[in-house]
Amino acid sequence: MNSNNNFVFTDENIQKLFGYEDAESESIERLKEYYLKKDTYKKVVAELPIRILVGHKGTGKSALFKVAFYEEKEKLNLPILIKPDDIAELGKGNENFLLRVRQWKYGLTKIIGEKVFSELSINDAVAKNKLTQFGIKIVNFVYETVNYAKDNVDMTEPQRIAIDNFLRTRKIIVYIDDLDRGWEGKKDDINRISALLNAIRDMANENPGLFFKISLRSDVYYLVRTSDESTDKIEGSVVWFKWTNHEIFVLLVKRILTCFGESFNEDNLLKTDQFQLRYYLDKIMVQRFEGRGKWDNVYTYKILMSLIRKRPRDLVKLCTLAAHQAQDSNSNIIKTEHFMAVFEEYSQGRIQDTINEYRSELPKIQELLFGMRPNRKVKYAVDGFVYTTSELMQKLNNLKQNTNFVFKNGRDASAKELAHFLYKINFITARKQLESGEIQRKYFEENRYLSSTFVDFGYDWEVHPAFRWALQPDNIDDIFHKLKLSHDD
Repeated sequence: MNSNNNFVFTDENIQKLFGYEDAESESIERLKEYYLKKDTYKKVVAELPIRILVGHKGTGKSALFKVAFYEEKEKLNLPILIKPDDIAELGKGNENFLLRVRQWKYGLTKIIGEKVFSELSINDAVAKNKLTQFGIKIVNFVYETVNYAKDNVDMTEPQRIAIDNFLRTRKIIVYIDDLDRGWEGKKDDINRISALLNAIRDMANENPGLFFKISLRSDVYYLVRTSDESTDKIEGSVVWFKWTNHEIFVLLVKRILTCFGESFNEDNLLKTDQFQLRYYLDKIMVQRFEGRGKWDNVYTYKILMSLIRKRPRDLVKLCTLAAHQAQDSNSNIIKTEHFMAVFEEYSQGRIQDTINEYRSELPKIQELLFGMRPNRKVKYAVDGFVYTTSELMQKLNNLKQNTNFVFKNGRDASAKELAHFLYKINFITARKQLESGEIQRKYFEENRYLSSTFVDFGYDWEVHPAFRWALQPDNIDDIFHKLKLSHDD
């Protein structure tokens, strides 16, 4: 029974409830209300010279940086946000690799200094000109400039407090986000990011108190890491951003509770199993899914958790689409038919997202993904989206007979490499059926080497449920009868 019959699905309420798909559009006040701090957050904000946050699109890298940035400001530290526009021309051109590294160091020094001075209302032209001198120790130079300016420049009380704090800590925290904007996976793109990583390593070593926080999409990091031997020196600074379905469920519950102005204890929510957490969803959606086949009378939260790729953005997208269906039908809760009406659109969106995200690595990714449709001979008899290792190899070898799959670096893709690619991009997952009949699914982030040689680990492989409606729109009922739901995690 729904406990909140007064809630109305309007555009404004849907936005307030589920939020924006991207953190940049969310107000910091609302973001901090529902943001869930995980161990990943603690690792990123740790006082270490370099932290490189690596994750798929939609995992919340920008949200983490936004929360961390504003918390540093609240501590009166000096966080600096460098946007893609700030560095659009750095590291480009035909220079050799060492000159690219030098260009990055020169450019970053200038940008960091200018942003610090701007934050503290220091407009000393002489000091800004000195930032163009290569080899300057940025933290020492800023310290000397700020120490002089504090008695000679008019500034607000918060700025004066921030200056006093900086003079005490000598700490500057640099956030660089959205580096994958415009990324095409070309050799020049890879060299540019490699040069940046080498530059920040040099700068961090030369400037105690200078901290870099950088986010990279997983496919970008993978190409850079496997193309440049020098990046092995920063591997220990990488933080992989991964979620469990349980954490994403708690994040949804926090969105609901904060939207309705209810109090809660985050630690208690994380310790509560999903079966108990499901009651919080009663405010906005039906508790049980009135579907067909294996989905009939199943708890709605199990449907949601099975259809997302352990990315918060997937859940936001799915719930937002269904909420708009509820709005169109003047319903005050999201019903089964509202979810049913958006599954195909949701699935098509995830296919397109994946193509856009990884086309830079495998240009013919669209042919590969749609080639994974079930064969006509088997799709009605068994689940045509599930494969043993040998069946997966046979499927991919058959695809290769009709399409020449070549990675962006010019290397022909073998069947094993295509399987590894599909696993890495979360298109297929490792799969094991538990004694309970539910399905345990493992993702690349959880065991990055599970599929490296395709040794039999006791797992089969399956196309992730999020993609199935787009791949099999002609027989949607078949999905309900054959797709088993994920095990709670």
